[in-house]
Amino acid sequence: MGRQKVNLTIDSDVTSEARALGLNMSRLAEAAIAEAARVERNRLWREANAAALDAYAEEVAANGLPLAAFRSF
Repeated sequence: MGRQKVNLTIDSDVTSEARALGLNMSRLAEAAIAEAARVERNRLWREANAAALDAYAEEVAANGLPLAAFRSF
């Protein structure tokens, strides 16, 4: 996976402080964007699968956990 140049607009106080602290803004921005994408991807998955998750929760509430009789804890 290669790297791609992009343009970002960031508050000047934030950039000044980051430079003064020797922070790599590109890597930090990349990590923050990757985390935001992961969170959003998970949210969309939960939204798309909400009916199945709800149905499973109802099944467990009504009948207990599958294979619960075999649990040793």
